[in-house]
This record gives sequence, structure tokens and C-alpha cells, in this order.
Amino acid sequence: MDHRRRFTPEPHPDEPALTIAEKTKVAVLIARMAKRGLAAQNSPTGDVHQADLKRKVERILDGARRREKRAAGKTGRK
Repeated sequence: MDHRRRFTPEPHPDEPALTIAEKTKVAVLIARMAKRGLAAQNSPTGDVHQADLKRKVERILDGARRREKRAAGKTGRK
């Protein structure tokens, strides 16, 4: 394998294509989830609430789905 090439995974067919801004937002939210996960390891109870971050990721994905649907509707009409 050529080490100069970047690995870019193919998106899941059910997931919408994300813009660079959306990818960045999702990456930041996933990093925050990981940070909270590490905090959970050091917590005496071991539980850390992450539902708010998961909702934010879902909201970004829903917005991307709506954007793709609008774009498909505009290109389908003549």
C-alpha cells in the first residue's frame, strides 16, 4: 500500500453525504463523547451522560438528509 495516499472510507449507503462543516461538527462531537467516556472510567459511579451529544449528531445527520432530499427534488424537476 502506498503510504502517501489517505484512507477515506466509503460512507454507509443509508447515511447522507456530509459537507466539510458537518463532518467537522460530527468529529468534534465524537471527540467529546470519547472524552466523556474516559471521564467515566475515572468516575466512582462509572456513568456519564452522553445522550445530548448523540442527539446533536443525529440532528446533523437529519439536516444532511433533508438537504439531500431537497437537492434531489430540484434536480428531478424540469
